[in-house]
Amino acid sequence: MNGSREGAKELLNGLLAGVSDLADVEVVVCPPSILMADVAAQLSNSRISWGLQNIATADSGAYTGEISGGMAKDFACLYAIVGHSERRTLYNESDDIVAEKFQAAQKVGLIPVLCVGELLHERESEVTEQVVERQLDAIVSLCGIAAFKKAVIAYEPVWAIGTGKTATPQQAQAVHAFIRAWLKNKNASVAESTQILYGGSVKANNAKELFSQNDIDGGLIGGASLQADEFLAICQAAK
Repeated sequence: MNGSREGAKELLNGLLAGVSDLADVEVVVCPPSILMADVAAQLSNSRISWGLQNIATADSGAYTGEISGGMAKDFACLYAIVGHSERRTLYNESDDIVAEKFQAAQKVGLIPVLCVGELLHERESEVTEQVVERQLDAIVSLCGIAAFKKAVIAYEPVWAIGTGKTATPQQAQAVHAFIRAWLKNKNASVAESTQILYGGSVKANNAKELFSQNDIDGGLIGGASLQADEFLAICQAAK
């Protein structure tokens, strides 16, 4: 929940000026919904895609304050983030609700970006893999493993978001490898094609080492995405 109309315009102008040499890198921004019309107009005919930070489970109806996937499609959205740790913790979104949002996104042709990850006490209790598996299982139970062919997974250790703490590249890779193996156990082709992003205090000075890990395919960037130069440097690391 950051930005103003003018601030968003300035940020996107900075990004547009720097993406011309990033032909092999997919760049996506997910603004607050109220800015979506401006963002869609400004990024039209550019190589930057855009998406929602959250999505309703329903198509329409008596859900005051909610934004449906169909509404987002009107603005040429391509992605929808579901299950972000802040939605899970601040708004008590359960694994089942996240799965419903995942399904709702795919129903209208959006690509869900599914966030999974553990809290600090879960990391310290060494149950990270069980937590991530539970979160992934909820999606498979409702949508089936093939649903991941048109989805992105983002591993975000909750203890490393906005805290300045970052999982080491080795810690991040270990969980990404676990996710890839979990997918492979159910469907090898899905495991091969699914993008798995890392989110957790990714910055220009650590992005290259993180992205060089075998199973880390990119980043879900938080605070650093609010600064054009920093975000573009992260994109360069992905390149």
